[in-house]
Amino acid sequence: MANLHCIVVTPEETAIEEEIDFVTLPLDDGEIGIAPQHSPLIGRLGFGEMRLGTGDSAQRYYVDGGFVQVSDDVVSILTNRFLAAADLDAKLIAEQLETARSEPANTVEMMEIRDRAVSQARAQLRMAQRT
Repeated sequence: MANLHCIVVTPEETAIEEEIDFVTLPLDDGEIGIAPQHSPLIGRLGFGEMRLGTGDSAQRYYVDGGFVQVSDDVVSILTNRFLAAADLDAKLIAEQLETARSEPANTVEMMEIRDRAVSQARAQLRMAQRT
């Protein structure tokens, strides 16, 4: 029986709003699992795999940073990008990773931009290779 209400919002749309049994999320400092009656929480999301579970199955998605709030069995997720794992193309992502790695980084800001692009591509590639 689904006991959590999960809402995923991107800048463009409400991507998902459904009842689930559990969710696992990549936080900035590790992974977290959330089940019904979880204590209230606000966390910063990292780049990586989000799993939404209902019964014996789990749907896999890529989230691109953002924030999560848990309160009263409602999980609200705000993220820049939200993709189904099946939509990730490993070959294209590997090319994006190489492009990001080769970007010049002459200033602190340029290094941060490059490092973020590399981290995003690596997280997507890990997911794409598991699909």
